[in-house]
Amino acid sequence: MGIMADLRGEVDQTAETPPTLAPHSIPAKHLHSSLNKVRQPVNLVKWTPEGRRLLTGSTSGEFTLWNGTGFNFETIMQAHDMAIRSIRYSHSNEWLLSADQDGVVKYWQTNFNNVQTIRAHDDAPVRDVAFAPTDTKFVTAADDTTMKIWDFASGTHESTLSGHQWDVKCADWHPTKGLIASGSKDHTVRLWDPRTGRCLTTLHGHKNTLTMVRFEPSNGVLLASCAREQNGRVFDIRMMRDVFMLKGHEKEISCLTWHPIHSSLLTTAGNDGSMFHYLLDEQSPPAGIAATVSPYDSPTPSDAPAQTLYPAHKVLHAHEYAIWSMDWHPLGHVLASGSNDRATRFWTRPRPGDDSYMSDRWHIGQEAAEARGTWKKAEAQRQQQEEEMEDEEDGLVDQKMPARLPGLPGLPGLPGLARPAPASHPVGINPERAQMLDMPGFPNGPPAPPGLDLEALKKAFGGQLPAPPLANGAMPMPNFGNGMPPLPPGFMPPPGFPLPGITGVSDAATNGGSIRRRGPLPSQEESLQAEMRQGKFRTAR
Repeated sequence: MGIMADLRGEVDQTAETPPTLAPHSIPAKHLHSSLNKVRQPVNLVKWTPEGRRLLTGSTSGEFTLWNGTGFNFETIMQAHDMAIRSIRYSHSNEWLLSADQDGVVKYWQTNFNNVQTIRAHDDAPVRDVAFAPTDTKFVTAADDTTMKIWDFASGTHESTLSGHQWDVKCADWHPTKGLIASGSKDHTVRLWDPRTGRCLTTLHGHKNTLTMVRFEPSNGVLLASCAREQNGRVFDIRMMRDVFMLKGHEKEISCLTWHPIHSSLLTTAGNDGSMFHYLLDEQSPPAGIAATVSPYDSPTPSDAPAQTLYPAHKVLHAHEYAIWSMDWHPLGHVLASGSNDRATRFWTRPRPGDDSYMSDRWHIGQEAAEARGTWKKAEAQRQQQEEEMEDEEDGLVDQKMPARLPGLPGLPGLPGLARPAPASHPVGINPERAQMLDMPGFPNGPPAPPGLDLEALKKAFGGQLPAPPLANGAMPMPNFGNGMPPLPPGFMPPPGFPLPGITGVSDAATNGGSIRRRGPLPSQEESLQAEMRQGKFRTAR
């Protein structure tokens, strides 16, 4: 039965077996749904290399970290100014690359410290990035019809791969070889030699815009691709042709992912929120459809048609809208998915003998599940609200935004600035029409309070008391000798602030000549370059 014999468990599917009876090791059971407090479509999901957290990238340019065990919220940060389009970890698991809608690529350490930012493509979104097997180079694919190869250590552009006639929507670097695959809006899949920049071959078969191409990570022999159409394809790079055609989707396929361990398990997702799992060594045809012969078993493999495969299991209602990204846990037991419905969901294998998941809302739909009593909307909403409150409480303290107290615009949280306007004087009153307070009986102002030392008050105001208000209500400035009041003892004015003639302050202090200034802190890019000059971070570990 091939590679997947140990994966299927006790269920043996035949042509007459309905596709709803899935192998036990396929992640068909819904585990958890995670939602941000401020919801945005989830463009990307990526497990951290050790599998302890799940990283998601949204259309708002934010990174969100979810706990890989409890699946609760941990922290959120503003990573990009535009929508994030691609996330890739290096093979050494020491670096992370992210690309956005504005053509910017950023370097991140494992602690999410941004060390470098480069503008990879001008005025064109970067749709995909991929590391070379040695991590010394990486490739970017953009909507300007080109791909660019970059030196990772210096962040410099080395070469440009040109040949596609339209936007390049996806790219992948072979896990062990110097080979790059790309998919474009011109409906073609191309293989490139990164050393010479030459296109080795063009693979046809799709009839619409490519959405994703991925090499099989274990052996690297197969290349899976999907486009804005209902069929996916799997190419064999040894024969330079498609050997499998994936059928079953009713809408366009949006993304796909390979299992990190079992090379015969391939998962695809559609624009309708469905998720299909294919076993490449099992055809799983529905009733009434005959099985076909694989090109590997044909006497003329180069001329044989591609074998048609149907999903071994379907999750028809995995998300409400299009699924943009999927990623397997490094151990291969949990699958994460991110969707346009602004939800991140986790899927796992059901326990042996447990078939209750077959009648949940993810498989049969919300209305059918409510009719069967396997899902209750009110209870699900209450549980979701409780989980959101727990996630908010468990979030990291250092990532919380400062409280925005009422006050002056642009000065949030400063005490003493929040004085609401009285009801009789609404905000926006014309100051020219405002009237001064009338104080009858005090032509020269109110009398001094009892016990007030007038002599001390005179000294504070430069030797004389301020004049009473003028007829128009304006209050003149006190008559200081130099026009400014004296500074408190020990107070040093800021550098360059003009205070001529003030006693107790030297000329050097007033013009900033003797002020000790703090030098600028070294940037993260300069720190990285300094480490590289010492021979660090140049090669993958």
